[in-house]
Amino acid sequence: MSIANCSSTNDTIKIDTPVNTEPSKKLVIPIINEASGIADSKTLPGHLWVQEDSGNPAQLILLNHNGKVVKKIPIKGVKNRDWEDMALVGNQLYLADIGDNAKVAKEYFIYHFKEPTSSTDTVGNVSVIRYKYPDGSHDAEAFLIDPKTKNILLITKTDTLSRVFKLTYPFAPSMNEAKLVGTLSYPYVVSAALSPNGKEAIVKTYGALYHYKQKSNESLETYLLKGPFKSLPYHIEPQGESVTFSATNSGYFTLSEKGLAAAVNLYFYGRE
Repeated sequence: MSIANCSSTNDTIKIDTPVNTEPSKKLVIPIINEASGIADSKTLPGHLWVQEDSGNPAQLILLNHNGKVVKKIPIKGVKNRDWEDMALVGNQLYLADIGDNAKVAKEYFIYHFKEPTSSTDTVGNVSVIRYKYPDGSHDAEAFLIDPKTKNILLITKTDTLSRVFKLTYPFAPSMNEAKLVGTLSYPYVVSAALSPNGKEAIVKTYGALYHYKQKSNESLETYLLKGPFKSLPYHIEPQGESVTFSATNSGYFTLSEKGLAAAVNLYFYGRE
């Protein structure tokens, strides 16, 4: 397992080996307090895109693999009602405004736009996928996008068995209705990620990472709902709600909300 090391400064997130059970040095002034989604950049190798959830600005945070915040990029024309997950598919970056703790929302939003480059200071050309559920409101914090079909799978958080809903491509320009397609055997899903080749998925709860692998030419929906899955190495975080595969498919990153901890750690788990 490879891991980078860096010193702690006021604009740096501490890098720590995820299998180390000893306390790590924390930041005096943590920068990212409520990370709710991450994606490893393709246009800027060695960097992660980070979003925060409700109560935070509608913006992207660019974080390098050494834990340093490089820049923040405002996103025009959208609101951060409750952004809960992120995905990078092709050249499109998707932000999922799908959280609903009170379960009162009438509609939900998935924003997408071309992945920014080093010269991007503001994101302005944003497309939106609007949707609702057939049976009322749901709180979801994880989604996956099948790169072949472009269908979107939404995973609920607080049901006894996490429900999986599907938005079928092509999407209507006005409103789409999600269809229930199955359940997972565990609750409290807070993030999900798909490998760059689309053949592996990670589903994250607060206490575990579950790994799914494609068999033959199964669709994402099929191998996610059919299983089997196995647990991956995971260092328990204060309130870990973000996971992503590396852009090179060499491992995966996790990043937590600050919660009640003194600071935030970025973890990388390399493939064996």
